[in-house]
Amino acid sequence: MQQIKICSLNVGKPQDMQYGKKEITTGIHKKPVSDPVFLSTLNFSGDGQADLVNHGGRDKAVCAYPFDHYPHWEKELGKPLNAGAFGENLTLQGLTEDVLCIGDSFQIGEAVVQVSQPREPCFKLSLVHGRKDMPLLIQNTGYTGFYFRVLKEGVVSPSDELVHISRPASAITLTEANRLMHHDKNDLDGIRTLLKVDELSEDWRKTFQKRLDKIAINASSQLTGEK
Repeated sequence: MQQIKICSLNVGKPQDMQYGKKEITTGIHKKPVSDPVFLSTLNFSGDGQADLVNHGGRDKAVCAYPFDHYPHWEKELGKPLNAGAFGENLTLQGLTEDVLCIGDSFQIGEAVVQVSQPREPCFKLSLVHGRKDMPLLIQNTGYTGFYFRVLKEGVVSPSDELVHISRPASAITLTEANRLMHHDKNDLDGIRTLLKVDELSEDWRKTFQKRLDKIAINASSQLTGEK
């Protein structure tokens, strides 16, 4: 795996934001920091999430986004983008969804992190970038970004590089996981293979298991109806 550089380390506490006639609280606004930051099993010091149902937690302690995708989005959106534009904690260069696998582990400063799942884009990205179709655009490109869980806490510096430590034997790329989640939802063999990856986040595991169960129930109902 090639050299993986931190372009920016970004943190931010939840802020209020206008959403139509309502006011919502979101932690999507992140700002770069220049000093070393402690990374716990839940987040970087100085960082936080407002929606703890869909964001944060041990499987989603760190949100990362490839800087490699920034030129595409700058062209699509017609504007320059600053680091943290996608609400990510780590803006990384040299690590994209097509080469990264669920369960990949990295040393970053004193900490050790592990890929748990792709990121699922939410409507708050539409608010930030002024495009209602932003989540769909991200899904369709596969440029989703991803989450790390923290295996070992420690101090991380913006000047650190990510050093690849290990990859599980049942390696499945984030691109493949995104395909199964958003596009080929009835690929039973693919879903079963993904569920064999122990390092897959609990949220995605539940989603895919429910999908399998639903397909099985529908198939059973059709067979019963035919009889």
